[in-house]
Amino acid sequence: MKKFKKDLIALSFMASIMVSIIFYKFLNNGDGNINSLVTNLDQTIPFLKIFILPYITWYGYIIIGLIYLCMKNRKAYYSSLISLNIGILICYIIYALFQTTVPRPVVTNSDILSQLVNIIYKNDNPFNCFPSMHVTTTYIIMKGINYTENNIITSLIFNIIGILIIISTQFIKQHVVLDLIFAMLLSEVIFRFINNYTKEDIAKMKSKLSSIWIIKSKLKNPS
Repeated sequence: MKKFKKDLIALSFMASIMVSIIFYKFLNNGDGNINSLVTNLDQTIPFLKIFILPYITWYGYIIIGLIYLCMKNRKAYYSSLISLNIGILICYIIYALFQTTVPRPVVTNSDILSQLVNIIYKNDNPFNCFPSMHVTTTYIIMKGINYTENNIITSLIFNIIGILIIISTQFIKQHVVLDLIFAMLLSEVIFRFINNYTKEDIAKMKSKLSSIWIIKSKLKNPS
């Protein structure tokens, strides 16, 4: 019962992601100067509607990834959760200061894949693009899993799905190549910083606690 309560409390911190995502809509409006980062490489990448499937799995991927980390390795869970919140915050700051857009194709077919693409297009304006939040958050979950997971099969499943989500942003024309590259670099820096900081912080905390304990012992038993 105690373990269940601890797990529930730890999982409740995932709400921080949901709260931060609320602000996404306020920035995704195209106000102000709109920039384009489209390159020649982007123009050679085809639109492939089949990739809407891995794209929409992102919603479950982040939640399942965090729950798995919480149950498997609490330290990796908190590191990933903090990294996600920092990554999202940095994305928002960039969106507010440097708004970009991505040209989208007109999808007229009525098949299920085309309908899913149009649902995404309708509910997600093409402005919050650089860096890709899809890529930023997915990459951080991949880092968290790889950081803690010794099971090759589990790591492989998370990595394959993660890679498919990342490249799907290109094939359904939600992002350009630079959005992807910068998001991965940003995530890498944040995750490494948080993990290094956490290790140092824990070491300092242990040192302080040890010092306090020694002082307390000396005060109780003066020689």
